[in-house]
Amino acid sequence: MLNKRIGLLALGVLSATQAMANDQADAKGFVEDSHLNVLARNAYISRDYKNGVDRKAEWGQGFLGTFTSGFTQGTVGVGVDAFGIYALRLGSEGNLSGAGGIDFFKVGDSGKAAKDIAKAGAAVKFRVSNTVLKYGDQMPALPVLMYDNSRLMPESFTGTLLTSKEIDGLEINVGRFTAESRKSADARDSGDLKSINVFGGSYKFTDNFSASLYASDMEDVLRKQYLGMTYVLPLQDKQSLTFDFNGYRTHVNSDYARDVLEVDGQDNKIWSLATTYAFGAHSLILAYQQSTGEIGYPYGGYRNAGGVGDGGNTILLANSYWSDFNAKDERSWQAGYGFDFGAVGIPGLTYNIAYVRGSNIDDGSDRGRGTEREIYNQAKYVVQSGPVKDLSVRVRGSWLRVSNNADKYNKEGNELRVFVDYPINVF
Repeated sequence: MLNKRIGLLALGVLSATQAMANDQADAKGFVEDSHLNVLARNAYISRDYKNGVDRKAEWGQGFLGTFTSGFTQGTVGVGVDAFGIYALRLGSEGNLSGAGGIDFFKVGDSGKAAKDIAKAGAAVKFRVSNTVLKYGDQMPALPVLMYDNSRLMPESFTGTLLTSKEIDGLEINVGRFTAESRKSADARDSGDLKSINVFGGSYKFTDNFSASLYASDMEDVLRKQYLGMTYVLPLQDKQSLTFDFNGYRTHVNSDYARDVLEVDGQDNKIWSLATTYAFGAHSLILAYQQSTGEIGYPYGGYRNAGGVGDGGNTILLANSYWSDFNAKDERSWQAGYGFDFGAVGIPGLTYNIAYVRGSNIDDGSDRGRGTEREIYNQAKYVVQSGPVKDLSVRVRGSWLRVSNNADKYNKEGNELRVFVDYPINVF
């Protein structure tokens, strides 16, 4: 059914207006427009939990090589995208591995974390006009299927994705994926994903207003819809107001809710509205987020580990830091501030801090409504010139506190993240 849907959409898109320039007509060639990049990443995450929960920490050095070919010339362009990953566990803290939220190196049956990870993937792609059909291993970045690149190495998915940009300002995506490669393991299908269908699109109505609408169907187990809208209001003297709305509606079938999520309900609605006031080097953020329904918002994880399997970053919500503030019935507020030190003579250095408080949490324990609060702050520096230009150092800290009557939903503690990224453009 989905293959038929993809085919009909492709025919419709290809017969649509050709107001935009034809990307395939300007194809430079398979080799001539090829690029090879390597990302060297050294990453460390430590979570010092409270209330008797064991501390967890992982440290590793990873390398992600990505090759992107150009398209052959002609009416139908053909190309190949590929990636290779190698990661090495560092230090002597292997016994501290195993926290699901860190997951640099998968813990095996022996109870010990893997010493390294090595894997590769590739996808073939076809382009007609401004429409690309890609099949193979890829890293989709859609609101309902967003791969996780927030740890040592990214996760990936295997399947088919059609991306069309035939009409100016409009992007349409339709896809089906049948395997997920866990970010902490070698195997191509280590997440045990059966299938997920995704479809939707985004449109830029004006220079200041854009919106997107997407949906997914996970193996007839979980259905999800997403709506996003962003409006930027320019003000005088290098000032602006940005309004950003994101919302998900999720339904799971009764067997999955009972056997995997271990809850009675099946539905969740969650949304957030963030307002950012930018003036000069400063930015102020106020956000509100609300979760309603019979369950909390389910996303990410791996099917063979009790998760959903739709990507670790499939939560485009304002109040998502260490905690996602996505419990059943939770309401949360955020106040944040950011500063760009380029305004005071230190280009490349930025700092952000946020305070988020969630309340009305129902963790299923019948102990009343719980609360949680988090203080998040991050400093990042990007080298502006010289032999290591674009190397970035990011230090992030979070302090999360959870009330006793919400501890079945979340665990409190202190988190530290240190990431050093060095992107290398080979050609």
